[in-house]
Amino acid sequence: MAKAMDRMELLRQQLAAFVAERDWEQFHNPKNLAMSVAIEAAEVMEHFQWLTPAQAADLPAGAREEVALECADVLLYLIRLCDKLGIDLAAAADRKLVLNAKKYPVEKSRGKMTKYDKL
Repeated sequence: MAKAMDRMELLRQQLAAFVAERDWEQFHNPKNLAMSVAIEAAEVMEHFQWLTPAQAADLPAGAREEVALECADVLLYLIRLCDKLGIDLAAAADRKLVLNAKKYPVEKSRGKMTKYDKL
């Protein structure tokens, strides 16, 4: 886990330097960054829009690389948003996993896609 947090911090620092070098700080407010996360997530979805589940699971190498880069855009904007709001994303993810484990206990949720309040 420490390795992942170190990598997340390194990405945060690299991204902050990238933004500073380009004088983009003026554009990076939480509203714009949150919108960018959603826009980039939509670009991920676009790659799967008309595919069958089988096709989506077996993307050709070129399409898989395009999806990888769109996913990277989502991650980078999310890291930047969290940086602007002072959120430790890795710690928040850890907390969310604990909460989800409580909301979706294995004995009630295994093999089901039912929302927690309907289990």
